[in-house]
Amino acid sequence: MMVCEQPPKQSRLAKEHNVTPQEEAEIREAFSLFAEPMEGEGRERVIPTHDVRRALMYVSFIHIPSLLADVHSALGLPPTSPSELADLLSILDPDEELGYATFPNFFAVCALKIHNKSHSSEEHMAEVDEAFGLFASNGSNAITLASLKKVAKLLKMEEEVSEEVLRDMILEANGGAGVGRAPRKEELEGPMRRAGFWR
Repeated sequence: MMVCEQPPKQSRLAKEHNVTPQEEAEIREAFSLFAEPMEGEGRERVIPTHDVRRALMYVSFIHIPSLLADVHSALGLPPTSPSELADLLSILDPDEELGYATFPNFFAVCALKIHNKSHSSEEHMAEVDEAFGLFASNGSNAITLASLKKVAKLLKMEEEVSEEVLRDMILEANGGAGVGRAPRKEELEGPMRRAGFWR
C-alpha cells in the first residue's frame, strides 16, 4: 500500500495573506528566534521593535542549502533602506508606544514584502543567468564540482565549505542525477525557486 504525504495546510493567517505553507513556516521560524514573552498576564510572544530588522534579515537567510551549509533561506525580506525600516516599524508599532511587534503584524509585513518580491519571466532568467555565470567557469555551460570549490575559496568563508556540501549542491541542481553530471543553466531555475529567490 502506497502512503501519500499530504502537503501542509495553510493557516487562516497564511490564507488571509496568500502565503504558502513553506513561506509561513519560514516566517514563524524567524519570529520564534527573536520573540520574547510579553510583559504582563498574557502568554503571547512578541519581537521588540529593535529586533525587527534582525528578524527580517534572518528571514532573508533562511534557506539556501544549495549555496552554503549554514545559510538557511532567501525570502529577501530585509529592509532596503533606513526609511523602509522606519515605515515597517510604523506599521508594526504605529504610536511607537508598545516597543514590540506581535506575530500577526510581523506576519503581515513579511507577506507584504514577499508579494512585492514577485518578478517577471525576464527578470527570472536574468537572475538565473547571473547566478549561473558566478558558478560556471571559463564559458562552460555546466557547473562543476571544481567551479563550486573555486567560488567557495574566492568567498573566503569563515568556515570551509566541505566537499560533501558542494556535492549536495550539484545533486540539488541536477535533480539527483549524480555528482559526475554537472548541472546546466536550464536546471538552475528550479533550485533557485525552491530556495525562495522568487515565487
